[in-house]
Amino acid sequence: MLLKISRLTKGTAVCAAVIFGAAACASAPPVPLEKIAVAKASLQRAEQSGAPELAPVELANARDKLQRAEKAAADHDSQPATMWADQANVDAQLAEATAEQHRAHKAAMEFDASMQALRQESQRSSQPPTQ
Repeated sequence: MLLKISRLTKGTAVCAAVIFGAAACASAPPVPLEKIAVAKASLQRAEQSGAPELAPVELANARDKLQRAEKAAADHDSQPATMWADQANVDAQLAEATAEQHRAHKAAMEFDASMQALRQESQRSSQPPTQ
């Protein structure tokens, strides 16, 4: 009788451990999938900021790393998926920042050209007419 109780207790303990383990896994969010979603959002922002034209290399790197992250996640390789997703996110942010920098530089150059034209016009109008 004591032997049956001992087996029953061990069986119950094992079942409880399995249930708690499964519940812990089920309640923990899938980190790679969250990181992949963040990287996708960064990639979309970069695309909308003009990165395809202004930062194509950086954007291509982000896309490549995102694909690698998605493949690793599909293969249930959590650590590489997380790593690739993080790198894709950083590359997408770099592409967006590079595009922003190019646009700011272009605007500054246009402003400088406009100022130069105004200076030249101002100098012409301040000189007395020649007869």
